[in-house]
Amino acid sequence: MDEIFALGKEVAAALIARGETLAVAESSTGGLISGAILAVPGASACYRGGGVIYTAEARSALLGLPERSPDWRPSTETYAGLLAETARARLSADWGLGESGAAGPTGNRYGDPAGHSCIALAGPTAVATTLRTSSDDRLANMKAFTVASLRLLLNALPR
Repeated sequence: MDEIFALGKEVAAALIARGETLAVAESSTGGLISGAILAVPGASACYRGGGVIYTAEARSALLGLPERSPDWRPSTETYAGLLAETARARLSADWGLGESGAAGPTGNRYGDPAGHSCIALAGPTAVATTLRTSSDDRLANMKAFTVASLRLLLNALPR
């Protein structure tokens, strides 16, 4: 967890230094992305808010997205991008970070194996990536997904 909190501190510092804000919509990280940033004193200067979008009900209630769409399915880069952009727009943030995957110990109902996560950024830079750990260790996957998400954002922030 030390690596997660160290990355959260770096992300918060970079956002604060730039005067930019972040909104998060995460799923299989279970709130660890938000927690890493919110553990930093002064995080309110950069963190606009977020949600754990773990179910179709949460997706609908918190983001106003339909239960199903022919344009996307959860646990894809397209869907992670939709989460990122929707969170960013709804919270008027400079950046949106979206994550969706299967932490384990089994895969998800969409056919993705445990250890699969899609992560996306929306904002001045838009980028998406897929991480596959090949592990069914739920906690290890949650940590790996969180680290990858924070690094993706940190690497997108010009210094």
